[in-house]
Amino acid sequence: MSYSTFLKAKIHRATVTYADLDYQGSLTLDSRLMDEAGLLPFEKIEVYNCTNGERFSTYLIQGEYASGVVGINGAAAWKARRGDIVIIAAYTMLSESDLPDHEVRLVFVNEKNEPVERRTERVTRTTLSVG
Repeated sequence: MSYSTFLKAKIHRATVTYADLDYQGSLTLDSRLMDEAGLLPFEKIEVYNCTNGERFSTYLIQGEYASGVVGINGAAAWKARRGDIVIIAAYTMLSESDLPDHEVRLVFVNEKNEPVERRTERVTRTTLSVG
């Protein structure tokens, strides 16, 4: 059986609240946002910095509920600063038989990292015909 990688969840345009080079690593995230997106502590994530174009991988640490915290820790703090706008994404491996049940969670936040919209989308297959 073959597997492909699909988007599991995305937190769109969150604002970095701090960057701490001296921390051991990871991204501290408001646990309300983690719940909304279906993300777990220590789950691998990708971070896309919309402000400077940097991209990096790390894992999540659960932050205080409804705190708005989006803290970049350790070496990753070289890639983001307080006030930067980031997209946080998690991916999952799925087989073709898993696709009909897979829902992608999309969480959109305001400038205080408060969720303002949550959507789910399904993976659909588009068939292109060549004529």
